Amino acid sequence: MIITVASGKGGTGKTTFAVNLAYSLAQRGENVRLLDCDVEEPNDHLFVRPDFTDERVVTVPKPVCDQAKCTGCGKCAEACNYNAIAVVNGKVMIFNELCHSCGVCSYVCPEDALTEVETPIGIVQTAPSHNPLFFAHGSLNIGEALAPNVVHAVKEHVDKNAVNIIDASPGTACPVVEAVEGADTVLLVTEPTPFGLNDLKLAAGLTLKVGVPTGIIINRSYGEDRIITDYAERAGIPIAGRIPFKRKYAEAYSSGQILVESFPELRENLLKIYDELKTAMPTLYEEDIFDLSEGDPAPFPTGSAEQYKEITIISGKGGTGKTTVVGSLAHLAENKILADNDVDAADLHLLLSPTIHETHDFVGGTKAIIEPEKCTGCGICAEACHFNAIRRDGPSKDKTDTTCRIDQLLCEGCGLCPLVCPEKAISEGQNITGRWYVSSTDYGPMVHAKLGIAEENSGRLVTQVRKRAAELADELKQEYILGDGSPGTGCPVIASVSGTDLVVIVTEPTVSGVHDMKRVLDLAKHFRVPARIIINKHDLNREQTDKIREIAEQCDSKVIGQIPFDRNVNDALMAGKTVIEYNKGDAPEAIRSIWRELEKELCK
Repeated sequence: MIITVASGKGGTGKTTFAVNLAYSLAQRGENVRLLDCDVEEPNDHLFVRPDFTDERVVTVPKPVCDQAKCTGCGKCAEACNYNAIAVVNGKVMIFNELCHSCGVCSYVCPEDALTEVETPIGIVQTAPSHNPLFFAHGSLNIGEALAPNVVHAVKEHVDKNAVNIIDASPGTACPVVEAVEGADTVLLVTEPTPFGLNDLKLAAGLTLKVGVPTGIIINRSYGEDRIITDYAERAGIPIAGRIPFKRKYAEAYSSGQILVESFPELRENLLKIYDELKTAMPTLYEEDIFDLSEGDPAPFPTGSAEQYKEITIISGKGGTGKTTVVGSLAHLAENKILADNDVDAADLHLLLSPTIHETHDFVGGTKAIIEPEKCTGCGICAEACHFNAIRRDGPSKDKTDTTCRIDQLLCEGCGLCPLVCPEKAISEGQNITGRWYVSSTDYGPMVHAKLGIAEENSGRLVTQVRKRAAELADELKQEYILGDGSPGTGCPVIASVSGTDLVVIVTEPTVSGVHDMKRVLDLAKHFRVPARIIINKHDLNREQTDKIREIAEQCDSKVIGQIPFDRNVNDALMAGKTVIEYNKGDAPEAIRSIWRELEKELCK
């Protein structure tokens, strides 16, 4: 059996559920394989603590230019659909962070000056002798965007004779599609909050689109959880299980404990969920995920700043409170443009209730289309495709033979197959992969977007959001752009971070929070952007809080504030308000202090 554990957003307890389910089954005597496919921020090993005995480097073919052969004709740059090649003063420049390893540039080069060379993008490590289960995980190199390739390499360790538990990354983009593909069932871990519901809808849309039976796990359950169960009933997706909210679970998790070893009642709960597994594959239930007002928008305010500073708030892992912090800072900061760069699972609109000024389709490149009446089924396109997106099982027009067929979920729109097809049977069509908006909120103008379910090019959509936010900041003479970035270290985060003035990392004092903070600190360093740190729930684990401060100092960064564990924060989210607007408990004053520190940082 292959069970993929996924979530629309991070921080719902996906990794905790996957690890503890795997241990519960293994301790009962099942043959279990735990495969961590959250390759941008792998965390399972922090709890499993394996002794890895095998390591494999994952490579992809990337172009290298022989300048002696190159004539600077520019055909490679014209053909690249990812803007990964530029020709400057007759010399080819290749931007590896943008390269998708599609092979188009080397194919079109008339001088054979571009050669594909296998280039490392990550590693897969395995611990086959770990007790009580087989463990493997992948890790994407900092600055690389091709997470699905590393996910695929991890999944090569699936054993059809075992219970395989795959821990997927959060969101709905291509790494999650790769992790879900081929699963027998998907369990979506959510929490009973507006954020949890919003992102659950996105994740369910993906799994049902891929066609995998799906169930819902409600973590931090308070009992009825009507906000989730009402949706589950409408969508026809069963609740596979519930895990109650207990602070003792959170404290044990923060220090890296396997919870089922300390809490037998949790092990019994997880085994019951497995033994009575409830999943279904209903028709994709269409529900408005982006509930935006289209009433009379307020006019945008005008400031007097001559230039703006851009602050991007990110987190190595989801669920650290990144969007909650951004929403609260939006309340405090004046003269700013808001940019929700988390296009895979946008949540900021839930707090700020935007009213739309502009709506635009986002064309995220192209998709290949095969004309069956022209296709002879020769398979040249399938052999050339670097993404395994072409199958030789399409029906011919008269249904007497097979033709080639394009799997649209895997096609990255690189444009190679139309070039290699000898029958000219393949064309390219514009691929509308999402929408982006300019809206007004009570706290200022906001640019935000919605990426289509299981669509590619989230990095391009982030770039579009940031570009429009920059234009507005110039036009309206605003002092700041306040950006809400994606979790992780992959394509959308790279697009959020590169070129910003300051990165603020929201983390929490847990072993996984510390691990992922280190990776995004490395990412900020890679792109030469200064980074500052906020510790959320700082009193959950004092030892890990001290460790965060030590790491910040070692990495030429610093902690600019900390927020206590405060139940009022969750109450504010349930009420659809920012923490500052709700204004109860100790968290509001902590966030006010953080904004004062940020203002000092931006004045340097």
